[in-house]
Amino acid sequence: MAAQVKTDAFRAFRNRNYALFFVGQSISQIGTWMQRTAVSWVIYTLTHSAFMLGVAVFAQQFPSFLLSLFGGIVADRHSRYKILLITQTASMVQAILLAVLILMHHYVVWEILALSIVLGIINAFDVPARQPMVHEMVNDKEDIANALALNSAMVNIARLVGPALSGIVLQTLGAGICFSLNAISFVAVITSLLMMRLPKFNPPAVKKKIMHELYEGFEYLKQTPSISIVLLMLAFLSLLVLPYDTIVPVFAKVIFKGDAATYGYISSFMGLGAIVGSLFMASVKRGANLKIILLVSSAILGAGLICFSLFNSFSAAMPFAVLIGFGSLAPMTASITIVQLEAASHMRGRVMSYLAMSFFGMLPLGSLLIGTISQKITAPTTMLCQGIIALIIVAVFSRYLKGKPDKKDAVE
Repeated sequence: MAAQVKTDAFRAFRNRNYALFFVGQSISQIGTWMQRTAVSWVIYTLTHSAFMLGVAVFAQQFPSFLLSLFGGIVADRHSRYKILLITQTASMVQAILLAVLILMHHYVVWEILALSIVLGIINAFDVPARQPMVHEMVNDKEDIANALALNSAMVNIARLVGPALSGIVLQTLGAGICFSLNAISFVAVITSLLMMRLPKFNPPAVKKKIMHELYEGFEYLKQTPSISIVLLMLAFLSLLVLPYDTIVPVFAKVIFKGDAATYGYISSFMGLGAIVGSLFMASVKRGANLKIILLVSSAILGAGLICFSLFNSFSAAMPFAVLIGFGSLAPMTASITIVQLEAASHMRGRVMSYLAMSFFGMLPLGSLLIGTISQKITAPTTMLCQGIIALIIVAVFSRYLKGKPDKKDAVE
């Protein structure tokens, strides 16, 4: 029985292209989390402002909101494989520029923010292409839900390892080395892409005007409430709850009286919870109601935030950091899986762009909001309110998401 569970949890690795992608992305994601942690710490060290932490997140993610719909159209019109090669190479160049800037020791906040904006633009085209491309990498379509869950596991293993490494490197070698290591990590994912053998891309026979395709995507969502309600819930979570990580550096330095390593450890404990959530999602039985999982995991996130906010002790708060990590991962994975399984193949890129807009659009606005509020009422009080809001969101959307799953809403 145990062997069967293990086989089910990792069955997507039977697909060569996906296995290559997983290995390359795993290495690259560790570098990405190292850079993300280092950027937040450098900004907070320079400014000592929770508001500026929100600005830093806004700078990286708001361009993705503005351009993600166009990114979805590009992903539906052109080879997603070639798009990924371009975006991953561009991300490597961005990391190199950031590393050079820091290593020269002549940098100011606006230069870091400008490079964050560049990364946000790149991600606007990367995400709508990368997520749907799983369908092209997986030969057995029954493995798609498992592959999507393993993607989340990969990201969150990196979320565990990356911040911890970043904290150590920040303390011993400096931020420039963190950014340099991230740049090097892109070699792995680019190599894995070059080693893939994918079917030939067949472009759509008729290319419509961009605005018409945007309108088609919006109309499709209006006619598919099983997707649109999930996206709406994700948008509220992204605006009001998920930006909790904006104020984590404040907890590390002010509440727990720590340093860069402390910040890295907090992020790693959250990453540990996210890994548990990823493995849980990867082993979900076929036929499970993903919408119920979305609701329950969001409630767990709310409870974790409430409990974490009440402790001034690092060691006492860390179990709840794990809970937060679990509760952050499962809703996003469940949402992506529902959307991927529900969306028609010719609309998948545009639907994923709307999902990216729900996440990348609301999250930067939420980061500004949370950063501003925490300046007024303190970081612990802000996080307490976020936890309460998460529970309210669950109560409101449970009315629309409860009940027996539709055939496509369940893991197949």
